[in-house]
Amino acid sequence: MISVRGERREPLPQRPPTGPPQDMDLDPTDCPKLRGKTTIWICPPLFSMLELSTKTTDITIHRPGPGPGPGPGPGPGPGPGPGPGPSCVSMKSTDSEELAELLPKTVEQQSSEVPRDPQHPTQLDSTFEETQMGALKECLLNILDNLVDSDFKKFKCFLENEKPRIPLSKLETADRIDTMRRMVQTYDRNTQRVTVRVLEKMDRTDLVKKLSKDIPVSKESIDQCRQKLKVKLQQKFVYVFEGIAKEGLPKTLLNQIYTELYITEGGATEVNQEHEVRQIETASRNPHRPPTTIRCEDIFKTPPDRDQPIRTVLTKGVAGIGKTVSTQKFSLDWAEDKANQDIHFIFPFTFRELNVLKQKKFSLVELVHHFFTETKETGIWIFEDHQVVFILDGLDECRPPLDFNNTQILTDVTESTSVDVLLMNLIRGNLLPSARLWITTRPAAANQIPTECRGMVTEIRGFTDPQKEVYFRKRFTDEEQTNTIISHIKTSRSVHIMCHIPVFCWITARVLEDVLKTTDRRQLPKTLTEMYIHFLVIQAKVKNIKYDGRSGTDPHWSPETRKMIESLGKLAFEQLKKGNLIFYESDLTECGIDIRSASVYSGVFTEVFKEERGLYQDQRFCFIHLSVQEFLAALHVHQTFINTGVNLLSEEQTTSQRSGSADTQFYQTAVDQALQSPNGHLDLFLRFLLGLSLQANHRLLQGLMKQTGSSSETNQETVEYIKKKINDKLSVEKSINLFHCLNELEDRSLVDQIQRYLRGGGLDTVYPSPAQWSALVFMLLSSDEDLDEFDLNKYDGSEEILLTLLPVIKTSNKAVLTAYDLSERGFEGLSSVLRSQSSSLRHLDFCTNDPKDSGLKILSDGLRSPDCKLETLRSDKVRV
Repeated sequence: MISVRGERREPLPQRPPTGPPQDMDLDPTDCPKLRGKTTIWICPPLFSMLELSTKTTDITIHRPGPGPGPGPGPGPGPGPGPGPGPSCVSMKSTDSEELAELLPKTVEQQSSEVPRDPQHPTQLDSTFEETQMGALKECLLNILDNLVDSDFKKFKCFLENEKPRIPLSKLETADRIDTMRRMVQTYDRNTQRVTVRVLEKMDRTDLVKKLSKDIPVSKESIDQCRQKLKVKLQQKFVYVFEGIAKEGLPKTLLNQIYTELYITEGGATEVNQEHEVRQIETASRNPHRPPTTIRCEDIFKTPPDRDQPIRTVLTKGVAGIGKTVSTQKFSLDWAEDKANQDIHFIFPFTFRELNVLKQKKFSLVELVHHFFTETKETGIWIFEDHQVVFILDGLDECRPPLDFNNTQILTDVTESTSVDVLLMNLIRGNLLPSARLWITTRPAAANQIPTECRGMVTEIRGFTDPQKEVYFRKRFTDEEQTNTIISHIKTSRSVHIMCHIPVFCWITARVLEDVLKTTDRRQLPKTLTEMYIHFLVIQAKVKNIKYDGRSGTDPHWSPETRKMIESLGKLAFEQLKKGNLIFYESDLTECGIDIRSASVYSGVFTEVFKEERGLYQDQRFCFIHLSVQEFLAALHVHQTFINTGVNLLSEEQTTSQRSGSADTQFYQTAVDQALQSPNGHLDLFLRFLLGLSLQANHRLLQGLMKQTGSSSETNQETVEYIKKKINDKLSVEKSINLFHCLNELEDRSLVDQIQRYLRGGGLDTVYPSPAQWSALVFMLLSSDEDLDEFDLNKYDGSEEILLTLLPVIKTSNKAVLTAYDLSERGFEGLSSVLRSQSSSLRHLDFCTNDPKDSGLKILSDGLRSPDCKLETLRSDKVRV
């Protein structure tokens, strides 16, 4: 036998004759798949079927059959029969010719240097020692002894179906010792695997566990399983579907479009229940980002300031920000041998998949076997000796939420229980404490994971401004078109902010690419409502051409298309009220949609509504992004009111006669409901609803809804109502959302007024109204320019104005504040800026007259906060 490793080796000594009989068949799946410089052992008796593969070279060796005449025997005497015909060696190589040149010579050396003798077969795997075989025989015999006679008969019955086949005639009269010997002779190193399969068919998992604990799986089998898993993950994650739900439709290589995301360690420890668009807008106002970020592949790398390795990483991020794609990129890089090769196995799970198993019971090992059958086929029941990473993607989609307060303790990975109990014990470290976990979630669900179970908390904040440009330049090959799109996005602040979200970048690219084909750049959508209307029109056009056989000039909205949009809109609105992003059959039934219709919708509107299937074709649905769901929900509410007069936002949903006053009441009700929401979950919905009231947007939807949009008088009344609300003492975030609503209504009067005041020499001669001060805040926060320094003296030094402008101070790198007669309320406002995790304030020049001790104590509390980032404090009267 010759070791092929780029050089000739001396023959190895022969083994004693302990191998299988000469008529034994070899399962081709048992042949080693070796990579790179791994030693390849070539056994002459096995030339009939042997496949070897390396990282860069695939080698296939075939012997087509007997030769034309008698051949030499393996020993000194005559051979037993026909000699071999000419061996055939076929090779494919990308960069290594050395092995291709070496192999034929090695085969020739083998035939002359090592005699072939069926009675003296060489060993197939040098790691499979006789001691391990002896232990396997002992363990197998012990298992057979534990079977009662009826189970032993059943064992032999199932065994007869395994391949290579042992004839039932040889098993019928065999006792337990004979059965063990026949199995070892027939299956050799595969005996353990065959035994596991038979015991599993008999539902004797207790004996499977015993066998797995007593006889570890060989390293060679582990390596084969690892390679099979890598192939599986490559096939699963090499492509991403940017909004596409069905197989066979256009796909994009993940590595081709992947843009490094902005991932930071830390993030707010308190639960952020705000609307996720609010969170994105808040993040966009903080240009002073920390200098270091975390690359996806380094998510488990121990930071310099930590002694212990990280077991659990909790990654937060709003919907569509790139959490799932990050986990896919991490898995793909491992599967392609690009990163983290110290990890033996990566097992990616999604809570969408796990939800459908909530009524079933599994052990942790069985759950892994269920999703990753390669591990079951290899017979791996013990993972403690391997470096394993579990990815749990989408904690926010877990139904019902995990409850760590009332959970049974489980430490045995082979003990069956409900999936949620398994997951909680895995997260707590009771199960498989050596494993690493990566959990992703939207911010609102992050508090489900106890603080002591979070090794590190990270946050994905989406694209930075440079990363947005990188994405669009990867997305488009036409440089002029790309420049036009990037330039246009920068002109619309609301669109530019939303492009922090990768999915919204895709929607924007999809719309602007289509619009540029038919119109000039002056007609590109400037508001979010316009953007989403165009996106919906594109879907209708695709349906007409691709599925209905119509031309691109035919009307977009056929009766069938209108019915689909109405059904999806109703589903979007009903589930938005419940806070659901993932819908199961029961959710669809509540909205009057059967599962078959939902599958049809997902097949037609592939870029709007997705169907996902689990291992056993269980179905679940979702819109491609929360913002699409909110837009369709707003469209449904608006259509219902326009067509029937029913206000779905009113507690009493009675039909009313359409009139100017009814229209005004409808929009004012929407504004009031959005302002009453404690977390702003109707903010984006309100923007869309008000944007849909414009006649210009009705024209874009001509054929889908009645062309009886709100009159200009109604729109103006809505504008004045919003301005009145801004005059009230609202929170900054609510005021800012109302300004976005005014933008959707194409009204910039408040911002224009404050800009005129500033251009006319400042605010010395004109004292703005509360609404105009709010407009100033909105204008400063929406500016493209970073607020490096904010000087309150340019505006007003009163406590009331200081409190109004706190959001601007929080966003600034440096603030110069001269405030007179500050009360405890004023000091509390300033202290809240110092305590805020999202604050960018690093330098503060602060002056006030006659500060009270109580106020200074409040300020000191802010300075002592662990989240305080202040580096310098200059003050002539304040002593802290």
